[in-house]
Amino acid sequence: MILRTTIFLIINFTALAFGGLFTSEGVPSEWYLSLLKAPWTPPGWVFGFAWSIIMISYAFYMGFLYNTNSKKTTIIILYVLQLFLNISWNPVFFKFHYVLLGFIVISLLTLTVIFKLFFFYKAIKLKSFLILPYIFWLILATSLNGYILIYN
Repeated sequence: MILRTTIFLIINFTALAFGGLFTSEGVPSEWYLSLLKAPWTPPGWVFGFAWSIIMISYAFYMGFLYNTNSKKTTIIILYVLQLFLNISWNPVFFKFHYVLLGFIVISLLTLTVIFKLFFFYKAIKLKSFLILPYIFWLILATSLNGYILIYN
């Protein structure tokens, strides 16, 4: 359990770093700063803090799930899909400024993670709540992306 959780932790933070490589100038860019943003947009420092908590709790979720479920191929396929969507949102949104495509990517990511919660709930029951910070953050992020899509 500890080994698998550690592996998922390393993969999660590596994916965050990898996605960050493709953000171009990201949040401090002139493009992003000029956008009309949702009034509920958190301050910049919240993003790093939130993602750290999310990836730690998600690593524990994945460790428990992988150790207790026989559908390992399904688990890995959904995990890789989630990683791909999570990594790809940064360049789509920040580097290429494809707000609509970014909204589609983050919506698919949100649906994928919510699907995992319900599909695997019986396998790890209350430990499934470890994925909730990820889901709550993705719902917030999707709403922020949607606001930018509508108002810009």
